[in-house]
Amino acid sequence: MAKITYIDASGTARTVEAEAGSTVMEVAIKNAIPGIEAECGGACACATCHVYVAEDWATAVGKAEPMEEDMLDFAFDVKPTSRLSCQIRVKDALDGLVVHTPAKQG
Repeated sequence: MAKITYIDASGTARTVEAEAGSTVMEVAIKNAIPGIEAECGGACACATCHVYVAEDWATAVGKAEPMEEDMLDFAFDVKPTSRLSCQIRVKDALDGLVVHTPAKQG
């Protein structure tokens, strides 16, 4: 299992265990992580699971696919490391991943 740390806009960090194959969004919902709304349930049809991937994890996580990039246009305060957490698949190589949730979801 990989460990993922979610840091909210106020700086509170929550570290949880994540099963390989799940998404960063699914893990957040399962663990009641604040700041991840996931209104579309992970279908990449909204931007309410927006996160900022910590810069030192950006390469390991990879870049957004075109459909995700289109949905990020609806997210609030998009940054270069913005991703939709429903599109980040957990794998062993992401053990220790850190993501930040924005002040509000778009």
